[in-house]
Amino acid sequence: MAIKPETSSEINLIAAGTVFEGKIKSPGSIRVDGKIVGEITATQNVAIGHSGEVEGNISAKNITVGGKIKGAIMAQEKLVLETKALVRGDIRAAKLVIDEGALFDGKCSMAETKPMPNLVELKPEAREARER
Repeated sequence: MAIKPETSSEINLIAAGTVFEGKIKSPGSIRVDGKIVGEITATQNVAIGHSGEVEGNISAKNITVGGKIKGAIMAQEKLVLETKALVRGDIRAAKLVIDEGALFDGKCSMAETKPMPNLVELKPEAREARER
């Protein structure tokens, strides 16, 4: 029987009760319900479950945190801190959602993903004509 190769659409799981020390790099997504002491890098998504703990930096496209993180977080697109999340470290994300009850201690930096449109200031005469 041939073993089917993994694809990047599959999720790598660190189960509750598992402790891993070191760097993890994945071309797909990762879910952590156990504990990781080290760095996590994923090209897709990282989810830290309610029982999950990470002591180290996390970098991914989208990151959802329901557990505890002590380290920097870099989300290329969206970072979600759920109600029971506890984050101690700096975060950088294009979009940020912090649910009521989540705790965050660190610096936050949000980067634009799209350029701002050019703003045009209306002259007083144009403003008056527009209001009529």
